[in-house]
Amino acid sequence: MGGWQPLPEGLPPEVRHFVEQLRLLKDDTGLSLVALGARTAYSKSSWQRYLNAVQPPPRQAVVALCRVAGLADSDAERHAVRWELAVEAWPRPAAAPDPDRPPGDAETEGYEDDPTLPWWDRPEPEPEPAPRPHGRLLLYAVLLLLVLLLVAVVGAVALG
Repeated sequence: MGGWQPLPEGLPPEVRHFVEQLRLLKDDTGLSLVALGARTAYSKSSWQRYLNAVQPPPRQAVVALCRVAGLADSDAERHAVRWELAVEAWPRPAAAPDPDRPPGDAETEGYEDDPTLPWWDRPEPEPEPAPRPHGRLLLYAVLLLLVLLLVAVVGAVALG
């Protein structure tokens, strides 16, 4: 793997193995990072982050690299499984404690309001409450319907 930066110390084995396999796959294509970026929907700087274990790649990036490398479905599936294992084990970035967050809220620690955060690590947004029907508006609609019905009945009786 000539030319690659050493991977960070303390990287979980799943992440280390996954990134090493991605590096081998990229090297097998013979493409530079610029050329790889041109053949996929991911920039050179994105591939640098992914291949140096700075940030986990999106699954679609792994699929795109497998496609560019011409891998068979079974080989591409192995990379997808490695991706899943690596993403689960990927180290979370450390962040300064938020004074507004209760202590021990590790689920979203360091990830809130981070635009570079991968979609799979973003906390689920709180669902908005369902809009309540406006009782007064509904009442007026029912009353209007009754008045129209009454006018229709009276008109039918009067006109015979």
